[in-house]
Amino acid sequence: MPAHPAALEFLRTRRSRPAKTLSLPAPDRAALVEILQIGARSPDHGMLEPWRFLVLQGDALKRISTQVEARALAMGKPADQVEKARNIFANAPCSIAVVSSPKASEKVPETEQILSAGAVCLSVLNGALAAGWGANWITGWMAFDRPLLQDCFALQPNEFIAGFIHIGTETVVPADRKRPDVNALTDWIDA
Repeated sequence: MPAHPAALEFLRTRRSRPAKTLSLPAPDRAALVEILQIGARSPDHGMLEPWRFLVLQGDALKRISTQVEARALAMGKPADQVEKARNIFANAPCSIAVVSSPKASEKVPETEQILSAGAVCLSVLNGALAAGWGANWITGWMAFDRPLLQDCFALQPNEFIAGFIHIGTETVVPADRKRPDVNALTDWIDA
């Protein structure tokens, strides 16, 4: 397979954009379908498709922000955390919820299927960034809270949100941050 220098440079320098710095316009449906197709090309052993997408836009984001706020208050979260959770959706131009949806399989363990959903999140994120949009992958308690997942997103008991990928127009280009020291994190095993 030939090398793809432009793709390597993109991956070497890619950078998520803080969700709070994203604004409208957001990608249209055709652009979102392309981003979802990129996400769906992630590793999926057994071709189980142990994930699915919820594209959250417009009034749906307003409704979700209200439901998140109500749930946070019911949980007794401090006011600043309630506001932060509400704003994650109230201010999002567009969000793709990647739902981890493991399937019964004797061949492919559930853990591997959950990791596949994580790979989809990164592929959706990178697809959005490569298409020129600002994007950020967020989870937080909203991705795992059973009552919220059922009431707000109609998820099944075995499902959770692997990530909310917020996508929009970047308003600020943040300075690069310190990156991991790969040498400190790597052991070379030759024998």
